Amino acid sequence: MKTAVITGASRGIGAACAKRFARDGYQVVINYNHSEQQAQSVLDEIKRNGGDGMLFHADVTNQDEVKSMMQETQKAYGQLDVLVNNAGIVQDAYLLMLNSENLDRCMDINVKGYFYCAQQAALKMFRKKNGVIVNISSVSSQMALAGQSVYSATKGAVNSMTRTLAKELAPYGIRVNAVAPGFVETEMLDTLPEEKRSAYLEAIPMGRFGRAEEVADLAAMLCSEQCAYLTGQTIVLDGGLSL
Repeated sequence: MKTAVITGASRGIGAACAKRFARDGYQVVINYNHSEQQAQSVLDEIKRNGGDGMLFHADVTNQDEVKSMMQETQKAYGQLDVLVNNAGIVQDAYLLMLNSENLDRCMDINVKGYFYCAQQAALKMFRKKNGVIVNISSVSSQMALAGQSVYSATKGAVNSMTRTLAKELAPYGIRVNAVAPGFVETEMLDTLPEEKRSAYLEAIPMGRFGRAEEVADLAAMLCSEQCAYLTGQTIVLDGGLSL
């Protein structure tokens, strides 16, 4: 049985990925940092549906905690087949309103956290010369949204990281791809003022927001044999928003 580590899996896209991979027969490690109750709810649903998994509390910006998470995964399940790098934050601010605290936090979680997790996952995947890393990026990496300069920069870094890691790791049987969603129906979107939400919706040619499950479906496909020859790519899933 294969094993997947999903970071930031207590809610939203991460939770949808955990549930989807569990349905595909993976043993799922549900990483969380703050939302233990929500993470437990995800695990409970997986087990009710006949799946298997465990929770792991780790701050992805802490290299030692990430290392421990991958080691405990290896100890519990004997192998690591998939990493979905999903944990991230959005803290919109216009250029003149940026402060060093927000800038550092976004860079630490959205970029350094991805590197730490990819590094430790790759070390486990090297042993069997097989594995897949999926980085959750954003359409903001490819189009400009006012107030998202920092978020866009971090997700642009994720795309570049994806390409370079794919080239580095391909000789070891490890594929690396990214999914760049547009606006997805999550708690994050629910916090937007109605007028901004309506404006975003009007900009989407398909006339609706995406669903977290659709992102999870694409992530799962990227880890399947259907995509065995695909690596280093960023797949945009945005209903036509970036066209």
